[in-house]
Amino acid sequence: MSDGPIATVMREKLTAAFAPVRLDLEDDSWKHAGHHHEGGIDGRDNGESHFQLTIVSEAFSGQNRVQRQRAVNAVLKAELAGPVHALSIRAQTPQEAQS
Repeated sequence: MSDGPIATVMREKLTAAFAPVRLDLEDDSWKHAGHHHEGGIDGRDNGESHFQLTIVSEAFSGQNRVQRQRAVNAVLKAELAGPVHALSIRAQTPQEAQS
């Protein structure tokens, strides 16, 4: 299955900011059907509102979990202020991902 427009933009921004060696972005919106929120790029509930992110990048070296999440949130500020209702973040260094 291909990404929708919001996921595509999120992937592009995360790739540009962190040059990840792994980036898994899963749209979990279907699990939250019936939640009232402004979803989709046109203001209708058409998915792309709840995501799970796993990102592995050397850019996270020397940062704790909170710093990593803040960095991801800063990159995706526009999406989190609009169509994305929830984002679960797992951010690791390549060394952490191997263990």
